[in-house]
Amino acid sequence: MLIMGYLGAVIGAGFASGQEIVQFFVAYGNHGLQGVFVSILLFAASGGVLLYTTHKLKTSDYQKVLAYLCGEKLGGIVDFLLAIFLFLGLSTMLAASGAVFYEHLYLPKTFGIFLAYVMLIITLAAGRKGLFYSFNVLVPIKLILLILISGYVVIFGDIATQSNITFLMPQDEKYWLLSSILYVAYNFSLAMVVLSEYQSVSSPREGIWGAVEGGLLLGGLVLLNYLALQKFLPMIMHYEVPMLFVAGQISLTAKHIYTLVLWVGILTTAIANAFAFAQRFAKFTGLSYPLCLIFCLTMALPLSLQSFSGLVSKVYPVFGMLGILILGALSYRFIVDLMQGSRNRGSA
Repeated sequence: MLIMGYLGAVIGAGFASGQEIVQFFVAYGNHGLQGVFVSILLFAASGGVLLYTTHKLKTSDYQKVLAYLCGEKLGGIVDFLLAIFLFLGLSTMLAASGAVFYEHLYLPKTFGIFLAYVMLIITLAAGRKGLFYSFNVLVPIKLILLILISGYVVIFGDIATQSNITFLMPQDEKYWLLSSILYVAYNFSLAMVVLSEYQSVSSPREGIWGAVEGGLLLGGLVLLNYLALQKFLPMIMHYEVPMLFVAGQISLTAKHIYTLVLWVGILTTAIANAFAFAQRFAKFTGLSYPLCLIFCLTMALPLSLQSFSGLVSKVYPVFGMLGILILGALSYRFIVDLMQGSRNRGSA
């Protein structure tokens, strides 16, 4: 169950589209593969350390985790910024839903936004139970389709299209390590909010190992997508949704199926953002959670009518900086705990 939560929080529109993998890994050539393996280790380690911390604190409240990691004052500032970015992330996912319906299904953008809006209300009306249940249902569907299409391309994909083509990497290869760290950092901002919720439904051992296994599986999907996408260099560098191009090389049916993968990826990330922000808003205002959920989703509608790509370019870089701060504080606290534990054992 925890594994599904990790995958559901991270594998959103950017991942499912292939755009994240192209920008953070494929664009660095052979060094991108090294970056993929770094991200696998970071996803597994950071997930395990976070669940270790939540069980140590005996809390599923990410605000208390932030206060422990960053201190009361800085933790409050980070929490405030995170709340803003959760709302912006929700608006971005609603905009992404509209873009998929308009650009790939040739339906009105407002229909895609409204459908996601309704699905979020239905899914999250039950609160935490709705979050867990939706991830347990939607993430396996997304995971299976992702593996089938990417795996087919890796095994059977025709790479003749790139032969005899000289391709210059658009990114400076010396920054491949920084790129992989940034990728994990900005994804971990949202993952932390979702993973903290699983402290209440798992034992310390189950939680830590579940997060590690989820991180490894997540990294494995990054690797699979990387291998599929790099087969189609340099063509995929020109597409907003590279994985739809890749799926289209299999068949038109595969492309339509992958459109569903993309929308489910959008929906699961929107669920994570909406739940976390509505819960935070309810705690701040003292109003009931269902009322806050509807209010927060409705507030996100005007912003969701903006350009999806424009929202991504503005929101996600700041998410990355916030993620680096959280990951740095998490690593520091974990190292301090280990050192204190070692000293205590030595004195005993």
